[in-house]
Amino acid sequence: MSYVEVPGAKVPIRMWTDPASVEGVALQQLQNVATLPWIKGLAVMPDVHYGKGATVGSVIAMRDAVCPAAVGVDIGCGMSAVRTSLTANDLPGDLSRLRSKIEQAIPVGRGMHDDPVDPGRLHGFATAGWDDFWERFGGVAEAVRFRRERAAKQMGSLGSGNHFVEVCTDTDGAVWLMLHSGSRNIGKELAEHHIGVAQKLPHNQGLVDRDLAVFVADTPQMAAYRNDLFWAQEYAKYNRTIMMALLKDVVRKEFKKAKATFEPEISCHHNYVAEERYDGMDLLVTRKGAIRAGSGEYGIIPGSMGTGSYIVKGLGNEKAFNSASHGAGRRMSRNAAKRRFSTKDLEEQTRGVECRKDSGVVDEIPGAYKPIEQVIDQQRDLVHVVAKLKQVVCVKG
Repeated sequence: MSYVEVPGAKVPIRMWTDPASVEGVALQQLQNVATLPWIKGLAVMPDVHYGKGATVGSVIAMRDAVCPAAVGVDIGCGMSAVRTSLTANDLPGDLSRLRSKIEQAIPVGRGMHDDPVDPGRLHGFATAGWDDFWERFGGVAEAVRFRRERAAKQMGSLGSGNHFVEVCTDTDGAVWLMLHSGSRNIGKELAEHHIGVAQKLPHNQGLVDRDLAVFVADTPQMAAYRNDLFWAQEYAKYNRTIMMALLKDVVRKEFKKAKATFEPEISCHHNYVAEERYDGMDLLVTRKGAIRAGSGEYGIIPGSMGTGSYIVKGLGNEKAFNSASHGAGRRMSRNAAKRRFSTKDLEEQTRGVECRKDSGVVDEIPGAYKPIEQVIDQQRDLVHVVAKLKQVVCVKG
C-alpha cells in the first residue's frame, strides 16, 4: 500500500497502515506530536503502537529540536544479522545443545559478564576507537557516571523483553545468525535522565503531553543530550557487534567440520536520531521503532519468536523520510498477553523452534504481535524483500 494522509495540527500525518486499525491512544499520541512547534514531518509505520510520549513505529522530523521520548528509552536498540556458509542440512536434529551454548556465551535477562569482554580476543572484532569510546564516557551525564563498571560488564549481553538471539534458515536453506538488543540499562538511564531535564525547561511547559518535552538547538541542554545520545547509540552498536562475535565463536566450535564462514554483518538501529536533509532543510530525524531504508540500504524487520523475519533493501521513499518498520509491532500489551495466553498456547505457537516455552516468556508469544507478512505487505513502497528467514533456535532474555 501507499500511505494514507491524516490531517494534523502542524503537519499531515502520513500513515503506512489503515488509521482505523490503530489503537485510539496511539492515534492521540500522533496528533499530539503533530502539534509540536518544531515539527516538519511525521511518518507512521505499519507496526505502530502506543509508547511513552511518542508511539513506537513513528518517524518524526524536527528542525532545531529533538524529543528524547521520540527516540525511545532503549537508545540505539536495533538488529544485526549475518548469513553463514552453513545450510539447514548442517544442523543437528536436536538443537537444545546449540541453544545452551549460546546462552552460556551471551548473558541474558539482567545477566552480565563476570568481567568486561576483551574485544581484542574476539575473532575479527575491529578494536579501533574502543579506548576512545570508553574515555568519552567521562563526559556523559554525571548522574550515570558511577555506572561505568556495570556498563562495561553488560557490554555484550542481551537484556530482556523482546530482545533475542536467533539461528534461522532462509528459503534457500542457508543458515543465518540474528540478534536484537540495545544499549542495555545505561542507555535507559541516560534517556530517563534527559527526559527529566527536558520536562523542566520553560519552553516545554505548555505542551499537550509533558512526555513530548524537547531540547532546542544552541542550548547547553541540547548539547549535553546529543553527546550522551550519540555515545549510547555507539554503545548499542558495540554491544551487538560483540554479541555477534561471541555467537560466531559458538557456531565455529559447534560446527568445526563444516568450517563455517560468515558474510558481512547487516546492522541497523531502530531507536535513534540522525541528522538528515529533506526539502532543503537540515532536520533531526528520530526513528522510534523504525529503521532507515534509504535506497539500496539493507535493513532487518523481525517478526515474533515463532514466525519469520525479513532482510530488506530500502527503496528510499522520502515521504517516509527513508524509513521502514522495525518489526511486526505488538497488537496487545504484555499484561494483556499474559491474561489471554497460556504456556500451552506458547508451545503450540512456537512448535519447531528450540526456545523457552515457560510462563516467563508468554508475553512474547507470537499471538501478541501483528502478522509480520501483513506488516511487510503494507510497506511495499518502502522496502524490497531480499530474504525471508525462519528461526530454528530462539534465545530470549
